[in-house]
Amino acid sequence: MTASNRIVLSSDHAAIPLRQAIAVHVAARGWVVVDIGPTVPESTPYPKHGEAAARLVASGDCRLGIILCGTGQGIMMAANKVMGIRCGVCSDTFSARMIRQHNDANMLSIGARVVGEGLALDIVDAFLAAEFEGGRHAARVEMIGALEG
Repeated sequence: MTASNRIVLSSDHAAIPLRQAIAVHVAARGWVVVDIGPTVPESTPYPKHGEAAARLVASGDCRLGIILCGTGQGIMMAANKVMGIRCGVCSDTFSARMIRQHNDANMLSIGARVVGEGLALDIVDAFLAAEFEGGRHAARVEMIGALEG
């Protein structure tokens, strides 16, 4: 199995139901879902879940990642600390498409307390359907990578 069709999903406790709905939705579109939890609703820190998902993407084990917490912000910040990760939090389809096309984002973050399930699934679809455009954007993505040291 190659990473080209593998996508990792993770969340904190606030986003378990939405993450599970996204997992079903993405699997129905042919992706191999690597859902790394959590599965129980007890409070759990989003940084460890953002990092764990980001490490699977950064290692090449998964092509893309989708992470969730209450706002999407905290888990996104944690994921972006992993070298090679470009994750954006999106609450609309335009932004989800643009982070792939212009920023070559390899992870998407969604706030489970910000968007409902229907919009979240549309955001996921926009993210997954978009491809990096390269061109003038490639130099900018390289500049972002250079900030990693």
